Amino acid sequence: MKFFSTLSLFAVLTVLLSCSTTQKLETLKPEPDDASPLVYDSNPSYINLPITVKLHDIENQTNAILNGLIYEDNNIEDDDIEMKIWKQAPIKIQNDPANPDKKIKTILPLKATVKYRIGTKKLGVELYDTREFNLNGVINLSSEVALTNWKLNTKTEFKSLDWNESPTMTVFGKSMPITYLVNPAISIFKSKIEKSIDNAIEKSMDFKPNVLSALEKICTPFKMSDTFETWLRIVPVEVYSTNAKLKNDLFLLDMGMKCNMETIVGKQPDSKFNASKIVLKPVAKIPNQISANIAAISTYNEASKIMTANFAGQEFGSGSKKVTVKNVAIWHKDDKMIIALDVLGSVNGTIYVTGFPLYNPQTKEIYFDKLDYVLDTKSKLMRTASWLAQGYILKKMEESCRYSIQPNLEEGKKSMAAYLKNYSPMPGVFVNGKMEDIQFDKIQLTNQAIIAFIKINGTVNVSVDGLK
Repeated sequence: MKFFSTLSLFAVLTVLLSCSTTQKLETLKPEPDDASPLVYDSNPSYINLPITVKLHDIENQTNAILNGLIYEDNNIEDDDIEMKIWKQAPIKIQNDPANPDKKIKTILPLKATVKYRIGTKKLGVELYDTREFNLNGVINLSSEVALTNWKLNTKTEFKSLDWNESPTMTVFGKSMPITYLVNPAISIFKSKIEKSIDNAIEKSMDFKPNVLSALEKICTPFKMSDTFETWLRIVPVEVYSTNAKLKNDLFLLDMGMKCNMETIVGKQPDSKFNASKIVLKPVAKIPNQISANIAAISTYNEASKIMTANFAGQEFGSGSKKVTVKNVAIWHKDDKMIIALDVLGSVNGTIYVTGFPLYNPQTKEIYFDKLDYVLDTKSKLMRTASWLAQGYILKKMEESCRYSIQPNLEEGKKSMAAYLKNYSPMPGVFVNGKMEDIQFDKIQLTNQAIIAFIKINGTVNVSVDGLK
């Protein structure tokens, strides 16, 4: 009797111990696809970049380049005239009243030193009288404006020279006007004056360094969200430009950029800007609206962290049979997502489920549809913990196998709004604009990330104020 009582007690203890012992789940890991560089189908974005430059800035640049002595003729033997011309005061550049939409007027104050030789050479004897005059006046020029190969080109035409005093010289004790002698000399140097103005404006208005510097700053990835560690990266492909226009005191340059836009989750990405690959293409018209297609890249590592946080504090099961999810890892395999759930509780181990990522436009969430256990996981659960294999527990887990990109979108929109509100990537360059609601487009899987494509419409304006 005693023996049987002891045996019965041992049997009961064995059952109780076996019931209370945590079951160890050994499942086969579905290996991810071979890792490869992150490549995805990108849709190009088209951004309008109208650039405005004040004529006053062109004037400042031209004055900085064209200074001091601007013409010199030291040979008196060819035409009996020797001449030096200096810029006497700052050059003024303004709209040409005769054609304000296409031409600029340049006013050049000057002073001149003129040596004029009078005399003859007879029988090998030189009989000359050389007189020197100091003159001052104003040259008026008109220039047609065009944009060629990143540079503002002008075709300048000499219009008039107005002397402040009529040039005179004393001959035989009498003061005689010599405008008729000096003005022909003007025809000799006027083409050189025209060319010097054109060269100065072309040199000062080479937009390529300024535009590329601005684009480089704009294309430097900038953080859109500290919370979600998201970065916006713009990768330019081509730059377009219409002909230069004049309006009031502004020089207008309609430019546009074809680019790829990416939103990257995680550490700061490298810039993909390459100035040597930017090509300026002339076009007739550029639309005002921008159409931005942004790739929101969520690496599997970052998405796993968000989903792990979703499971915090949750238990799955009922009664004494419960588990908690301590860690989530996801990866790509055969166009599906594998979700690895490390569980602790009545069962210890890793549960592998699979599903297709989809987007819910109402909740702005990426979720996983048709979530099911991987075949090996399902068979082992049925043998060791069938209660965990039940559909309602998987359904409850499915609720946490999702992550919202709405905060990313809202934060991105907020950051983009700041980016479009007098953002200055470099001195003298300001970005302004507005944008409409962000719209989801599609999801694409790669070996390293889930990529959500979103669309943004709006306007962008880049102004140059105080060109350096």
